[in-house]
This record gives sequence, C-alpha cells and structure tokens, in this order.
Amino acid sequence: MQLLIFILAYPLLWIISVLPHWLFYGFSDVVFFWAYRVIGYRKKVVWNNLKLVFPEKSEAERKKIQIAFYRHMCDMFLEMVKTMNLSKAEVKKRYAVQNIEVLQELEKEKSILIVCSHYANWEWNVSINNYVDAKGYAVYQRVGNPYFDRWIRKVRARWNTTLITSQDTVKTVVRNKRDGIFGIFGMVSDQSPQYHRAQYWTEFMGIKVPVINGAETMARKMDLAVVFLKVSKVKRGYYRAQLIPITTSGANTDKNEITDKFLRLTEKQIREKPEHYLWTHKRWKHRGKVQAAFARNSNS
Repeated sequence: MQLLIFILAYPLLWIISVLPHWLFYGFSDVVFFWAYRVIGYRKKVVWNNLKLVFPEKSEAERKKIQIAFYRHMCDMFLEMVKTMNLSKAEVKKRYAVQNIEVLQELEKEKSILIVCSHYANWEWNVSINNYVDAKGYAVYQRVGNPYFDRWIRKVRARWNTTLITSQDTVKTVVRNKRDGIFGIFGMVSDQSPQYHRAQYWTEFMGIKVPVINGAETMARKMDLAVVFLKVSKVKRGYYRAQLIPITTSGANTDKNEITDKFLRLTEKQIREKPEHYLWTHKRWKHRGKVQAAFARNSNS
C-alpha cells in the first residue's frame, strides 16, 4: 500500500516541480484556498498558538497573521517539491546568503553546527553547502513511508548534502573528529521534546516550556562552533539568509548558554514577521507542566 501511494503521488509531485513559477504560485493559491477556506487544516491549533503568544494583539491583527501564515505555508511546502527540478543557479538566485564568509572562515578551524527554526524556507537551507568546502550534513527525521523517505533524502541531498538522522548525528561528529574531517551540521532546533525526556525548561515567546538542548550538548562536548541561521522572506519565492555566530567554541560556553541564545534569536525573528513561522506545530502543548524535580532544581 505504501508503494502504491508513492506511485500514485510521484507523477503529480514531478508535474508541480516543473511548472513555471507564475503557474506554480498560482497553484499554491489554489492549495491555500482548500487548506484554509475549505479543509481548515489545523486552523484551531494555529489560532490558539497566536492567541497564546500574542495576547497584546487584537483579534483582527491575529486573523491577518493567520491568513498570511497559511499563504506562506502553502508556498513553502510546495517549494520543497520544486526542489526536485531546481537548478543550482536558480536556488542561488532565490536563496541568497548575505555573509557566507562566516562559515568559510570557521570551516578552516573546526566543525560547525548551524541551528535554525521552522521559519521562512528551511528546506532550501541545505543549498548553503554550495558555498563551502567542508562536508555538509542535514539532520532530519525519517518519514514513515520508506518510499517517500527515500524521495525526501534524494531531494534534500541534491546540493552535496548528506542527510543523517538525529540518532546518527553524534556518531558522525565523533567519527569525523577522529578522522580529522571538518563538517557542517544543520539542525532545526525549535521542536517540542517528549515531556518525560525534557532536561531544560525556559521561556519561549513568554511561556515556560520544555526545550530540546541536544544541539547544545553536542556542541559543548565536541567543541563545535555554533551559528544561528536567520532566513527572511524577501518576497514570494525569494529568501535571504544571514549567519549569526553564537560561539566559536562550544566547549567554552556555560550550560544552557547556547540554547538560550538560540531561543532569543528565534523569538526576535518570529516577532519581526510572525506569519513566516510554522504555527501548525503544537509547540506550547506542555506549558504549565514543569516537573516537580526540575522546579526544585531551578529554584535552588
């Protein structure tokens, strides 16, 4: 059944990927109409998230953000499909990196961890590997359907990027360090961890929640440089990336320092243009559930 679903879906995905841009974004408008107006995909989740983190905004302001978000979300997910047939020259034109010299200098000395959030177009972040010499790795979560998983790996690996799972990341960093190889590891780090595995709780957009600190743990243990990737949507189909150094030496940072800096940068990015964040995630679902043990430790 999984193979049949993939066989039926793949031709449509391929057709979408080769559409000229004017028609491609026209199709995105149709998808928006169905996703927002007809189906109402996760509409309640989005609205509740916006009410939670923007209590100071009026209902009309939040509604405007919600509609703009759905338009952007449809563009972004279809742009992932567009990657199937997007040339290197085209992606360089549509995804511009302002200060690539940040990575080009750091990669001469050590391995680098790039952290980003589900903001703007994180699918095209892998194209940064077109500008550097170090081997690029993108950390991802496997898809349940093995045929779609293979397709996603192929699409995301088009620009000389190797996809690895979160479980394989540390092993890869250790192996590279042993072999004297510098690598650049890209990781989306704003997901909500499983409640029982939370090791750190702090405020995100004004609400205390558990946060993933695996990226920081790896950076501190392996002494990685850490860079925040800020991506802005310039206009439809065009993005601008800015590399903001968090530290040149993870080993020389205090506990939770990297995580806190990442969260503050992410918050600033969201507040600048909230419609470009992925509001369909239940990012604040564990709010108000701080474990008693953690609460005692944080107050001691």
